[in-house]
Amino acid sequence: MENSSLKQLGLTENQILVYEELLKGGTQKASQVAKKTPLKRGLIYKLLEELEELGLVIREDAEDMVSLFSPIHPNVLKGLAEQKVKEAQNAEKQLETEIGSLLSMYNLANNKPGVEFYEGLHGIEKVINDTLHSQTDIYTYADLEKVNKYIKKINDNYAKKRDKLKIGKRVLLVDSEYTHDFLKDYKKTNLDIRFVKNTPHFSTIMQIYDNKVSYVTLSEKQMIGIVIQDKSIYGMHKTLFESMWENAGN
Repeated sequence: MENSSLKQLGLTENQILVYEELLKGGTQKASQVAKKTPLKRGLIYKLLEELEELGLVIREDAEDMVSLFSPIHPNVLKGLAEQKVKEAQNAEKQLETEIGSLLSMYNLANNKPGVEFYEGLHGIEKVINDTLHSQTDIYTYADLEKVNKYIKKINDNYAKKRDKLKIGKRVLLVDSEYTHDFLKDYKKTNLDIRFVKNTPHFSTIMQIYDNKVSYVTLSEKQMIGIVIQDKSIYGMHKTLFESMWENAGN
């Protein structure tokens, strides 16, 4: 049996040595395995216990109270391989949610703007909820029709959390009949809204907060979220927003 394949499954060289000895010799006592390997008897017991936990060895207690160890059929290794694949897939998914933060740390440490990139609904939710940590009021550009079409549930949950945290928010919305109808009965807690007239619909939400600027792009084909942490970029967009705010309609 090739050791390389077993190593890829996570087995150590000593575990492989003991497992292969059991495959060749069949059911044996730990002392018998020890005689056929260069390993000490105490270590053999430990390795046999580890193989038992991995599901590769069965322990049977004999009448003389000396345990016997038998190898499981090698086909069980397929199940172990499938488990490793699932673990790797889960690790990849977890990395996708965390890689943005890791990149941001790296960029900030190297005097570069911190940039986090996310995809999919889970990523969009993460970007939107990042503003819940803000120590400043949030400034937002949004098209309410697009928000309600693609992420209404996410936005509703976010709004409840923001209200509970009492984080203030100013929003510049695309002026449309749909928007005004929707807002007639909308509870505007810690929220101030103004309208940008004569503006076409757009698919990107922009939020300015706490030395950060975030973008969420919503479409049928792709959903992308980006967070940029940079004082200068934040300052520029904050100034532009405040200028537009003064000229926007109520």
